[in-house]
Amino acid sequence: MPRLPGSFILLFLAVFSAPPLWAADGAELYSRHCAACHGEDGRGGIGVPLALPSFQATVDDEYLRRTIRLGRPGRVMPAFTQLSDAEVDAIVAHLRRFHRGKKPVFDRKPIRGNATRGEQLFARYCAGCHGPRGEGSHGTGVTFSRPRDLPIMPPALNNPGYLAAASDAMIRATLVRGREGTPMVAFKSRGLSDRDLNDIVAFVRSLEKHPPATPVLETDQPILVVDSPYDLATTVENVKRAATSNNFVFIREQTLDAGIAAEGQENPRQHIVYFCNFGMLNQALAIDPRVGLFLPCRITVVEQNGKVRMMSINPKRLSKIFNNSELNEMCDQMSRLYRTIMEEAAL
Repeated sequence: MPRLPGSFILLFLAVFSAPPLWAADGAELYSRHCAACHGEDGRGGIGVPLALPSFQATVDDEYLRRTIRLGRPGRVMPAFTQLSDAEVDAIVAHLRRFHRGKKPVFDRKPIRGNATRGEQLFARYCAGCHGPRGEGSHGTGVTFSRPRDLPIMPPALNNPGYLAAASDAMIRATLVRGREGTPMVAFKSRGLSDRDLNDIVAFVRSLEKHPPATPVLETDQPILVVDSPYDLATTVENVKRAATSNNFVFIREQTLDAGIAAEGQENPRQHIVYFCNFGMLNQALAIDPRVGLFLPCRITVVEQNGKVRMMSINPKRLSKIFNNSELNEMCDQMSRLYRTIMEEAAL
């Protein structure tokens, strides 16, 4: 058999021992899909801190995979159904780089317990943080929307995404160990027996039978539009007056392309009016700070082909974009207010 040249052997090893060029890049995928909420370093933000050692020590890879896939309906975390299995696995592998400790593996066998007795124990030991029916706390992970003495928001244990991702064994392990660095204490230290823990797990699992309603405000209108019978200048003044009469404070008016077009070359037929209700603003930010991307409130007034038109975003769209059911009432209210202001301006 002829001997192969050394350069060929090195090339063979380089090609077939290296990861394939098409292998998913977990760090890049995490940065693109996860870091905005969980932080580039996994230390949290709007989302929970994934680098927390006690979190990493009590969740297995299957929990992480299912959480990415299923999200948390109505609770900020979206479902990443568009990612391939390889991409999900790559993100999970990257998450594990935040922690050098041993990662757990849990079987998915159900734990037998008395859910009725577990409900009583849950009411005594868990409901203060997680709510009577495991509905979780309000707000998001950032300190603006929660008490500053809480490093993490108590999650919704009745969420169908959580219950589909967490095995009974994982829930029990969390009860046993707690989450150091959060208000979640180790329940073994509180004198609970193995039977007690199993009964609490049984109650949490029973919440699957009665999933919470997670409505999304449906609308096929991303933009609200109202035609004005007046000229552009009159319509702009009418918008200011209508906003003020609806308990908003006028902030400023400018051309739509101010700061983009060269000074003196802005389009005079496109104006934008900014206004704000500061009480409503604080309430919205406390529910979900991402609302700040769409604040202050604004209505755009444009003139085209002799016709004047008022336009604004439809706040109902935020319900689906942000996956936060707490926002629904406020999104619906803001949608009505925008339309009211524009309709009053057109009278």
